[in-house]
Amino acid sequence: MLRAVKKHFTATGFVVDGSSTILHWHRKLNTWMPPGGHIEEDEDPIEALLREIREEAALEAEVVTAFEKWSFGYPRQVPPPRVILVEDIGGPGADHQHIDLIYYCRSLGPAAGYIADKALRQRWVPIAELIDGGALDLDGQPLPIADDVRELAIDAIRTVGTAPC
Repeated sequence: MLRAVKKHFTATGFVVDGSSTILHWHRKLNTWMPPGGHIEEDEDPIEALLREIREEAALEAEVVTAFEKWSFGYPRQVPPPRVILVEDIGGPGADHQHIDLIYYCRSLGPAAGYIADKALRQRWVPIAELIDGGALDLDGQPLPIADDVRELAIDAIRTVGTAPC
């Protein structure tokens, strides 16, 4: 008998500025994460993504995509994600999953009226630190980074930023 798995749609953005991307330490999951979160029922994925980036990082951003719009004007077209990940929240075999739409974004600077959530312990991470492969330092403490986050962050910087391919 198949067990029920609760699935939530989420949108995540690797926000790039030059040769760095912003990540925050997620205390509950004990890992580095880019900004992102649940897609609310009144939002499309891009609206949710940009809201989460404003709320978590206090940044305005634009989605960078190779998507070319079709010639029709209706229905409205939303850029596809770079990749879609199915994440078991609580580890493999958990009964809760996120269907995570991953986007690459370019920072447009601070978001007016927003203050970065200091509790998130975030920082801009240069590509060299990501390529190095070690834990990322925060307040003198080395904290691990998941392979998927590291690989996608490097690819986002190479795709969107100024880092060499």
